[in-house]
Amino acid sequence: MAALGWLTPRRRSATARSVLAGEASAEAARKSSQEAEEAQEAQLAEEEPEFPVIGDVKAAAFFDLDNTVMQGAALFHFGRGLYKRKFFETRDLAKFAWQQAWFRLAGVEDPEHMQDARDSALSIVKGHRVAELKTIGEEIYDEYMAERIWPGTRALAQAHLDAGQKVWLVTAAPVEIAQVIARRLGLTGALGTVAESVDGVYTGKLVGEPLHGPAKAEALRALAAAEGLDLSRCAAYSDSHNDIPMLSLVGHPYAINPDAKLRKHAREKDWRLRDYRTGRKAAKVGIPAAAGVGAVAGGTAAAIAFSRRRR
Repeated sequence: MAALGWLTPRRRSATARSVLAGEASAEAARKSSQEAEEAQEAQLAEEEPEFPVIGDVKAAAFFDLDNTVMQGAALFHFGRGLYKRKFFETRDLAKFAWQQAWFRLAGVEDPEHMQDARDSALSIVKGHRVAELKTIGEEIYDEYMAERIWPGTRALAQAHLDAGQKVWLVTAAPVEIAQVIARRLGLTGALGTVAESVDGVYTGKLVGEPLHGPAKAEALRALAAAEGLDLSRCAAYSDSHNDIPMLSLVGHPYAINPDAKLRKHAREKDWRLRDYRTGRKAAKVGIPAAAGVGAVAGGTAAAIAFSRRRR
């Protein structure tokens, strides 16, 4: 018994020393990890110039809409809302549903599908008043679009706004719908496809052509001239290779949720990449990387990154 009594304190002492060693090791690991993170942040701050530049009134940001700011295509969501309001029949809805399903699965814009969607929409709204469609657009945004906004991309747009810059949507969607989305997101405005109207009533025709591909680049040139912007100091964001003309026009191009062709082009040109659809890391550090991965995490991380840079 005496021997056991002699061993017991020693066992307790050994246990206490083990706990102390473990706690010390964990604290050292935590400090090392924190120091590594701080060193990495300092390195990134040195490598990356502050962007967007606060107070640069010659700069602005341009965001594609479909699959960049919002999951899916605005035109298809709009068609869904019009069907609910009995603007067209079930067979037309099936067509819209197929186009939207294909778009979401493929993640790219097919010119034939998009043209079919536009033709369908034009025939549906023909004879309706512009004011009526604007009111319906507000309702459709709440019903189908609000929950599909990518928080990460939304955070990027807000960063430009916080820097005192104007932010525009640039989309092939009807300009009335684009303007609703821009206003709801607190953006400056929107460039979109213009449908012809006479005395406030849609004729079923377009003014010019859809705002798609090279037409977006022309829209940016025209807006930059009117607003006194320096495109070399502007940023543009898109998911589609169809927008390479627009992205190539600005000094700060970003590939967001890129299709295969845009991803390849962006890597060749050393553009920044960000994909909110998966857990893939950004190919380049900077704002899109700081915006995080996925939904809520995206917006939160971007806000943290910008608050750090601005202090």
